[in-house]
Amino acid sequence: MEIGKEPDQFDFSESKGERDEDFTLIRSFINGEESTFKILVLKHKEKVRNLVFLTLGDTEFVDDISQDVFISVYHKLNEFRFESKFTTWLYRITVNKCRDYLRKKRVRSIFVPIKESDSEYGIGPFSEDVDIPQLVRSSIEKLPEKLKIPLVLRDIDGLSYKEIADKLGIEVGTIKSRIFRARESLKIILEPYQKELRAY
Repeated sequence: MEIGKEPDQFDFSESKGERDEDFTLIRSFINGEESTFKILVLKHKEKVRNLVFLTLGDTEFVDDISQDVFISVYHKLNEFRFESKFTTWLYRITVNKCRDYLRKKRVRSIFVPIKESDSEYGIGPFSEDVDIPQLVRSSIEKLPEKLKIPLVLRDIDGLSYKEIADKLGIEVGTIKSRIFRARESLKIILEPYQKELRAY
């Protein structure tokens, strides 16, 4: 499922009356009536959950991501400008949370060992101070160009093997081989940070 779909395709549409009701609730919340936020959540949570599920096709994290969406809404609601429907604004936040999840999932799929039975990862103590995105970027930069480019196109940009092959003018088999080698090289580079990567 593409993330770039329009809101109405996920039943994010609403009537003028519903829009006005949302605006009233938001204004009340901004004016200090925090109890109205619960009403907004109850009104729209199923739309958010459905969009998350349709986008990711993964039921395991629907509730977690939906909760993150409404946490963001809670903190950002004072910034709502009443220039568009609340559901359009909510849709964008939900889509961004799904993109964050997919980005992190791609990163984890590259660097984290598959065996869930392993109880220890890495050789050093766990550190919460590690900047994982920067660590990943700097590690990828250490790869040769012929390995780095296919890896980025596949695991960061999300292109298919065929799309990468067409883009680079290289056989699909060669692309798969180079991506495999790139991932193996990165696992070696990032071995000391496996605990941090697993927690990311």
